[in-house]
Amino acid sequence: MPLVVMLHGCTQDADDFAAGTRMNALADAKGFFVLYPEQSARANPSRCWNWFRTSDQLREDGEPSIIADITRDVASAHDIDRGRIHIAGMSAGAAMAVIMGSMYPDLYTAVGAHSGLGYGAASDLASALQAMKRGHEAGGELDRAPTPGGLTPTIVFHGDRDQTVHRRNGEQILRPWTSAAAQPAGDGAHLLTIHQDQVPGGHASTRYVYRDVDGRQVAEGWSVHGLGHAWSGGDPAGSYTDPKGPDASAEMIRFFADIAAQGR
Repeated sequence: MPLVVMLHGCTQDADDFAAGTRMNALADAKGFFVLYPEQSARANPSRCWNWFRTSDQLREDGEPSIIADITRDVASAHDIDRGRIHIAGMSAGAAMAVIMGSMYPDLYTAVGAHSGLGYGAASDLASALQAMKRGHEAGGELDRAPTPGGLTPTIVFHGDRDQTVHRRNGEQILRPWTSAAAQPAGDGAHLLTIHQDQVPGGHASTRYVYRDVDGRQVAEGWSVHGLGHAWSGGDPAGSYTDPKGPDASAEMIRFFADIAAQGR
């Protein structure tokens, strides 16, 4: 069975995140395992994953090594398909999920990032607050796409009224793909299609789909219009959710399945 690793946001815990995303119900319906690593208040008083510290942005070091070890342990203890291990997160958890996809493309098949930030967007707390407010400035780690084994397919959700993490950050998570898409058709070029969607009585959204020159989907970005810093389509039983948006959980699982089916 597939495995989806879910990283909660600041002030959340595993139970809160599970309730808000409804990921357990999807796991029952679709047939996959869900793993919820939980940040300790000793490691961060607000229970944020420390995505902004350089020591926690590296392979086999800091928090990434802990999350990777937990993932491997669970995959070994259960009947997990090693070609269908995915990771997703919200806010600080999304930023850490992006780090995990960047540093462990051999472990994670795809990444889901909701209201998060790109790899290398910050190197300390001060730069993290700046990136959250304005997005990452040009130059630095984010522009180098530090992926030791190639880019990991990624789906991004971000609200265009997010006052906590600027929507520009969502665009910057996909920068390695969009930069490739901006190149003339040829080596490494990616083709873009755009879809407009509307939840009846809820939020509209714009979905950007990136494919490689062979037509395989490699990345997807959702801009949810009117959504703040909240999990789109989430359950009010959990914190930071907005039930009026498109179902981010269902769309992530659909994206993960599509990527795995492509044989990545």
